[in-house]
Amino acid sequence: MRFDDNEPIFKRSKWGTNRYQYNPQNPIGFALIIITIVFVGVMLLLMYNHAGPFAYPTDPTPAPLSTPTDMWRYTPPPDDGIPSGPPSNSLTP
Repeated sequence: MRFDDNEPIFKRSKWGTNRYQYNPQNPIGFALIIITIVFVGVMLLLMYNHAGPFAYPTDPTPAPLSTPTDMWRYTPPPDDGIPSGPPSNSLTP
């Protein structure tokens, strides 16, 4: 493969779109192709092995909250004397 320094790094795609692609005839374009392939390969290996940024957390239990635990407990509302259900003297069939 002979590299030509007059070739552009990117060339227009021939698939009828307005997108550009790396030009393997340019040394920089060829290097970008190789770097992209190596980068994608390393990322796929890291994902498969669950390593690096894709690793499982080492401690599955979350850290305790710094707020009091009583704050998160449910407390029923105070009784205001108003019945919340049907009257107790209603007729049931």
